[in-house]
Amino acid sequence: MKTSHAKPGEIERKWHVVDARDVPVGRLASRVAMILRGKNKPQFTPQTDTGDFVVVINAAQIKLTGNKLQGKNYYRHTDYAGGLRATTAQSMLDKHPERVLEIAVKGMLPRTPMGRKVFSKLKVYSGSEHPHAAQQPTPLVVTKDQE
Repeated sequence: MKTSHAKPGEIERKWHVVDARDVPVGRLASRVAMILRGKNKPQFTPQTDTGDFVVVINAAQIKLTGNKLQGKNYYRHTDYAGGLRATTAQSMLDKHPERVLEIAVKGMLPRTPMGRKVFSKLKVYSGSEHPHAAQQPTPLVVTKDQE
């Protein structure tokens, strides 16, 4: 039996739209990362980008379980001495709600050029409006009790 490898020209890309309202961040991020890489397709090939595009709407209403609103911190560094800055999840959701999901998904993708290319297919919007209606995205349901 021969092993088949997906070639870049043979891959059919789809667009999916996901409503993030009241869905836990980690559960949504793992599902989105799997679709971005193409692991849900039978022709998945690790060294080839076989994934689909994902549009996430209502990122401002995403759910953080437990005490994560005050307890979870996001860190960045200004590249100056003593420049470590910490932001709580609550203030991140208030100022830039789409970044919470982007950071979670990026952490679940490989740290390679392929992972950076795959991450560019993720589109996150804080409201319910998005400019990708022309691509006719199919709705993708991610519930809170789904793996």
